[in-house]
Amino acid sequence: MICEKILGNINNTNHTKAVETVDFEWHEIYKKLHKKITSSGEEIGIRLDNDILKKGLRDGDILYEDDKKTVVVNILPCETIIVDVRPDHLASVAKVCYEIGNRHATLLHGEGDFQFLTPYTAPMKEMLEKIHGTTVHVDTIHLDFDKSISSTVNNHTH
Repeated sequence: MICEKILGNINNTNHTKAVETVDFEWHEIYKKLHKKITSSGEEIGIRLDNDILKKGLRDGDILYEDDKKTVVVNILPCETIIVDVRPDHLASVAKVCYEIGNRHATLLHGEGDFQFLTPYTAPMKEMLEKIHGTTVHVDTIHLDFDKSISSTVNNHTH
């Protein structure tokens, strides 16, 4: 099976067909070519156009649909650094965003105005822990790329 475009998102439809998922790591969602296995064990090829380089895949995106089944994207949870900036240290917001962006790492809004997320690396965590007025912890979560601050995922495309 070859999938060449996103047919919609399962979260925006009423579905009664069987749903199969295709797992993606967070860093794969902005790539055009994939060879994957569905949750039922079927091999699929995915060849998307250049729009995916900016939009990326989203959880629930429909890759294939027929009268019996729907194949959708499942973005796996990943180890994530969660940075909370205390409201009395607002200058640290700029510092956190600058440091993450300067390393060309993915940056997302967290819960509330003063929380930021980035995929885990030990050097990034160590650096962020040194910023005054912040608390940093690591958790395994689903990243919501609709809350992305950076324009792409670890890519120098502008």
